[in-house]
Amino acid sequence: MNRQDLLAEYFEEQRPHLRAVAYRMLGSLSEADDAVQDAWLRLTRSDRSEVENLRAWLTTVVARVALNMLRARRTRREQPLDMRVPDPIIDPADGTDPEHEALLADSVGLALLIVLETLTPPERLAFVLHDMFAVPFDEIAPIVERSPEATRQLASRARRRVRGAEPGPDVDLHAQWEVVDAFIAAARGGDFDALVAVLDPDVVLRSDGGRIAGLSQYVVGAEAVAGQAMMWARVDLTRRRALVNGAAGMVVYREGEPFSICAVTVKNGRLAELDFLADPERIAQLDLTVLDD
Repeated sequence: MNRQDLLAEYFEEQRPHLRAVAYRMLGSLSEADDAVQDAWLRLTRSDRSEVENLRAWLTTVVARVALNMLRARRTRREQPLDMRVPDPIIDPADGTDPEHEALLADSVGLALLIVLETLTPPERLAFVLHDMFAVPFDEIAPIVERSPEATRQLASRARRRVRGAEPGPDVDLHAQWEVVDAFIAAARGGDFDALVAVLDPDVVLRSDGGRIAGLSQYVVGAEAVAGQAMMWARVDLTRRRALVNGAAGMVVYREGEPFSICAVTVKNGRLAELDFLADPERIAQLDLTVLDD
């Protein structure tokens, strides 16, 4: 095996880690793959004679590429960040695909990724690299072009935002399913009071499906969310259990075609967040064959 083959073999060993870094940075599976591929191209063109830690070097490269992608995304003035639902990772209800385990390590739920979307690109990079991958601040600082102390402050601000916004979900999957099933049953039965009872008083519903008539993008409060559920219960939809980023969720079908993907966050035995991906173009890019029997 020649040196190029050895390099390629090593890179493939590092791919799950690099993809996990990029996914946390970007919230997009396709962009994460692009960032990792860019890192490979840079690796093959670089002088590696002075690289002491190749894994750390690759992590830094992926982070730089992702940072540039985030900045370009903002420059293009895409839809408001609080309405952008990141790409979900879908698995069957009975277990997670081994290939998804690195992506979902540290309980990277969709709710956390949505909070990360509200950070500035430098804040997100500092938080992801330091808090999720234990990269020292003196190695992060050159990427964001700040001093190590200023980089520490970036991560600190991001950490406060995450802790303040993340609901602190219940981790017991069986308990999550019980709450989700109760919600679905109440919606199908048209029981408004039962819906309100299973919802946290401050529940938040988000969706990127503003192009779909009647699908609000941002709804807060148990009664308002229950009203949305009652409205959609009248539509002929089929709901299928699925793990969404490792937590209880649903893939919703209409006339046999995927219509939306719902990630839920259960807190203290009630639904605290419902996050819907309803953009048909983005749903079409997801691999839902994992749900086939």
